[in-house]
Amino acid sequence: MQRTLNSSLVTVKWLKDLLQLQLSTNSSKYRVLDASWHLPNTGRKAAQEFTEKHIPGALFFDIDECADKATDLPHMIPSPEVMEDYVGSLGITNDTHVIVYDNNPQFPLFSAQRVWWTFRLFGHNQVSVLEGGLPKWIAEGGPVTNEIIPVARENFKAKFNLNFVKRIDDIKSNLEKPEFQLVDARPEGRFKGISPEPRDDTKPGSIPNSLNIPFMATMNLEERTMKSPEEIRKLFQDAGVDLNKPFVVSCGSGISACVLALAAHMIGKDDIAVYDGSWTEWYHRAPPHLKQNVPA
Repeated sequence: MQRTLNSSLVTVKWLKDLLQLQLSTNSSKYRVLDASWHLPNTGRKAAQEFTEKHIPGALFFDIDECADKATDLPHMIPSPEVMEDYVGSLGITNDTHVIVYDNNPQFPLFSAQRVWWTFRLFGHNQVSVLEGGLPKWIAEGGPVTNEIIPVARENFKAKFNLNFVKRIDDIKSNLEKPEFQLVDARPEGRFKGISPEPRDDTKPGSIPNSLNIPFMATMNLEERTMKSPEEIRKLFQDAGVDLNKPFVVSCGSGISACVLALAAHMIGKDDIAVYDGSWTEWYHRAPPHLKQNVPA
């Protein structure tokens, strides 16, 4: 299936055609961003890898840098002012079509969707994810480079969408007076408390009454694509999610939750919020009786 400019997912062919026919690295009409990020237990350094190999004309979006530095939680959403400054430094305006990708070898997307969601959180809907990321790009003959071309700073104005994010108090209130379903995107073992978290200071477990859809279940791993909208709809329904009612997505630290947000977007559910602090915040800040499946 050839996904087009109007979709939140674009194919390698679509981007190759754009690079060949339209994309000028000195123009703000389009901007390709490497949004790679890796779990802390992998030892990989995404920013360094970008300097060694990336799609021509791409710039690096650092999820840990464009973030709230006043909290000890990892890569929490930035203030509108920080977002405006950071995005403007990448030569992006409110009229720029942003295409994001990452370089995870196992999954067709792993962190790019977090940047997709962040742009939409701040009112910028002209943003797409390159399906399959850098590995699929290379496998299908896409060129790479280590050249980083500077761009002129542009003016970007953020418009924060409060409905796209939830805080810990929202999750606590929902336990007392349910208003939305909570869906956790972590692998089943972490959700059930039988597999370790990737952070040494955090044990696995789950938030009471939450459902579990591991983010990789939305993907065709061998083809490095997302599943069809019909398959995704069935996945949500089989997990017990009522698609006619509101739901919020969570994970370890707000990254893979955005895979479920993107999947929901693909089936027309465009009102999905992300619990930004996710399990990392909940484990450290919620009272003990509000944690399930946490090993002793």
